[in-house]
Amino acid sequence: MATPEEPSASAEPGERPGHRRGRTASLIACAAVLGVVAGTCVGYLVQADRAPTPLPSLAQPVLTRAKGPGPEPLSAARDRQVRTDGDLRKLLLEKPAGARTSDVVGVDGWMDLAEYSSIFADPFSSFREQMSGGFRRAAVTRWVQGNRQTEIVLVQYRQDDVLARGGFEESDMYWDDDGLTPKGWRVPGTGSGMAYAYPEPYREPGYEPMYTATADAHRGDIVMEIYVSDTERVPKATIMDLAERQMERL
Repeated sequence: MATPEEPSASAEPGERPGHRRGRTASLIACAAVLGVVAGTCVGYLVQADRAPTPLPSLAQPVLTRAKGPGPEPLSAARDRQVRTDGDLRKLLLEKPAGARTSDVVGVDGWMDLAEYSSIFADPFSSFREQMSGGFRRAAVTRWVQGNRQTEIVLVQYRQDDVLARGGFEESDMYWDDDGLTPKGWRVPGTGSGMAYAYPEPYREPGYEPMYTATADAHRGDIVMEIYVSDTERVPKATIMDLAERQMERL
């Protein structure tokens, strides 16, 4: 008669076969999952039996109006919108004493969209961009002092959100090794406004070499553009002074 085999002498006391250990772990895991599912179901049932919690009222308390006279309205001199909606030409800097007015651009101090777009390298693309940007009107003044010519343009748009999103990004310009890149300075009080002076003159066959300096900035719905050209290099102080004084009038 066969007898059961004796356990091996090498087996450790209390050690169980591996398959039993795995079965026990599976039973514990299944019990844990069932416990979580049961708890979730009970939570849903409890929440379903509860009455809905009333939401707070959206009505705001009624505020009583203060007694006495209201604030004084802004005068025309202090109300910027009154100034900018009036004659835009009156906001331009006046020509210096001794300078003579140049009527090369504009008609009676105004530039229409076609003429304004024509001053850019690609007039057709500029015309479309100005139209989509809400071009409203442009005022211009230009004067001559000796060999120096100064031109200031104020361009007004029907909206100022376009100006805030693009067109006047904050970027610094520094000298290049060849000296052709202009040096840039921020115009105080304008955020992204910049003034530039070119260290080398612009050369074109048949014309005298001309040094240039420019400035651009915007405030509200108005863009300021300044162009200065001279047979001599335009100092930083000159373009910065024009830009700061013009922005003060806006």
